[in-house]
Amino acid sequence: MWVWKKTIYKTNEDEWQEKLATMEWVVFSEGYHAERVNIDVYSEKEDEVLILQACYGGKIEAVTTVDWVAATAPENTPPLIIRDKLVISASADASILDELTNQYPDRIILTFPAERAFGTGNHATTSTCLRMLCDEVKARKREWTLTDIGCGTGVLALAGIRLGAKHAISFDFDPIAVEVAEKNIARNGGADNLKLFQADVFEWTPAEGEKADIVLANLFSTVLMKAFPRLKAAMKNNDSVLIISGILRTQAEETLQTAQKEGLRVLKTVTRGKWTTAKLCWV
Repeated sequence: MWVWKKTIYKTNEDEWQEKLATMEWVVFSEGYHAERVNIDVYSEKEDEVLILQACYGGKIEAVTTVDWVAATAPENTPPLIIRDKLVISASADASILDELTNQYPDRIILTFPAERAFGTGNHATTSTCLRMLCDEVKARKREWTLTDIGCGTGVLALAGIRLGAKHAISFDFDPIAVEVAEKNIARNGGADNLKLFQADVFEWTPAEGEKADIVLANLFSTVLMKAFPRLKAAMKNNDSVLIISGILRTQAEETLQTAQKEGLRVLKTVTRGKWTTAKLCWV
């Protein structure tokens, strides 16, 4: 199997759809930049893709057969390395975790196996939140607290506890997510000062003692834009920060403008692929 690849401007997509209409296996997908589109044409015949390259440029690659079940097995998934602080493994195998402990003696080792359609922390939104969290923790000189809204597997809240949060609260609307997070907290240990529960962000109001120095919210843009007043209320004071993600790059401008209208100031944004993560504070 062979594949011919080319990147085009989105404004020319209809023209290329017509050009390649006779090809059997053609895939058009969003490019890294919003104005670009990627084209992949697959063929069993090398001659076909060579002709495409001769006519239209682009590049050709051989498509190798991969056993994806084996390749994505926990023992074969590389650990996620976050700054000089965290190592997150998709495996719960004790021998693999011991090996990581020996390999990274000065880092915190956490295990988050993929379970019930929930991931391990490798998604761009989660991993970027973790990097921002590590950077924020490093800059803090006093003790701090954390709130994780939309906790999913629990990776952000547990990482926060292990990075030194005095205490943390973590919740999700989905009861299955809370169940998975509970298992992950139990298998990693060291989280007696982490409170986990099920709640709806639109119904939850933090008690005075639950307001945090660092608030994390990895939610969809549509949820974030409606929830900003509650996210702001979850922040303890002027020194608190709000780290948000789950924002499609194409929705980032609207989302951050909404945040600013709610009295939040954007301190930093990071875009990885099609996802944007941001750090904010009170105005």
